[in-house]
Amino acid sequence: MNYKLQNKRCQSRMKRIKTFAPCLLSSLSFAGMAAEKPNVVVIIADDLATNELGCYGGQNIATPNIDRIAREGVRFTNNFASCAMSVPVRASLYTGLYPVRHGSFRNHKNSYPDIQSITTYLPAAGYRVGRTGKTHTQPRHVYEFEEAPGFEINCVSPTANYTTDGIKEFITGSDQPYCLFVCSTNPHAPWTVGDRSKIDADKLILPPNLFDNKETRLLYRDFLAEIGALDEQVGAVLKMLEETGRLDNTLVMFLGEQGPQFPFGKWTCYYFGQHSALVARYPKKIKAGTVTDAIVQYEDVTPTLLELAGGAPVDGLDGQSYLSALFGEKQEHRQWAYGIHNNIPEGTSYPIRSIQDKRYKLIINLTPEAVYYEKHMMNVNDKKRVWGSWVENAKTDSVAKKIVDRFTSRPAIEFYDLAVDPWELENLANDRQYAERIARMEAELKNWMTQQGDKGAELDK
Repeated sequence: MNYKLQNKRCQSRMKRIKTFAPCLLSSLSFAGMAAEKPNVVVIIADDLATNELGCYGGQNIATPNIDRIAREGVRFTNNFASCAMSVPVRASLYTGLYPVRHGSFRNHKNSYPDIQSITTYLPAAGYRVGRTGKTHTQPRHVYEFEEAPGFEINCVSPTANYTTDGIKEFITGSDQPYCLFVCSTNPHAPWTVGDRSKIDADKLILPPNLFDNKETRLLYRDFLAEIGALDEQVGAVLKMLEETGRLDNTLVMFLGEQGPQFPFGKWTCYYFGQHSALVARYPKKIKAGTVTDAIVQYEDVTPTLLELAGGAPVDGLDGQSYLSALFGEKQEHRQWAYGIHNNIPEGTSYPIRSIQDKRYKLIINLTPEAVYYEKHMMNVNDKKRVWGSWVENAKTDSVAKKIVDRFTSRPAIEFYDLAVDPWELENLANDRQYAERIARMEAELKNWMTQQGDKGAELDK
């Protein structure tokens, strides 16, 4: 790829920016800016279960490379996706806007054509903005990345071959500081890569919200193998940065995206779907072994990177920079994390909204009379897969029936105490001692929906 040509395009794009104040650094050479500004590499997983990473307490598979970032940097325990689907959460990551405001509030829905993203904001601060691997955001002029080769783009590909040669060329091809997004397709289904031979399905510790049978264990084993493959990719990126002498002048951030394609994970507002890994390494500013429980969301990433780059703040974003929390200068960031799910086109209409703080989670199912159905995961005719096997077992097993019924038929309000029930197994919505708290959180959630222009169930039509 001709990166000199890409740099000229980047510079011309800077001239087209209308919402930014003129770049105060325009009189400096890119070489001078590179000496003063940190580089950024953001590695993004695809449908990860954060609970399986060693640094988050996982015991089923080793993840030494992701754990290294946490060990040598900071680990956030309260990072949440506002929407547990790839297109909405990635659009939120790149724009700093919640899904209703950027327009990709459904999966595979284009963002609004008149918004801007990090590919406009960071070039104004003198940065090149690149991406390798999974794309999933449109339209192109809103998300105008310099695309680097090397990582698989198709998230449902049965293979995930990769090389770091393309991203090495990207980071060494210019003296400009850069922000590079490395977007893995692991561990997105189908779970066909990684070494499953080293994982004993019978000895796995399954999440307690899943029904434990042979089919679940075998498929979860395959899923874990892809987490192992993801960790190897992270190791390859770290090795490349070390070999080029750029590791310690680079903010390396790892993000888990949303939860996996299992019931109560992806395509929901449950903790298994929304809770996301965030670990970062930058020894010049981040003390090794730091842990923070500050609440952050994907909408906060772009403002954070913009502040790191020395760029002018952008008015009107939903996200807020958490750079002070990243560097250990503040212990708090947000009071609330918000969530949204619109099930079309992934299944039948089933709109959901959520709000939580560090302890309590409120979920509102806007059409509780409907039956939840997601087409990729809930094929009852495939008895060898998870959902089909659960439905079959539910005919004779009361535990399986309870889980199946709980997933498909939901009450209008769900309320959970995450401190004692992180897997959201006991709905406390009818417990009178929480009535005042539920009312307060429901009012706050509705205020947020109004502020966002969120019409609720109407968005799912």
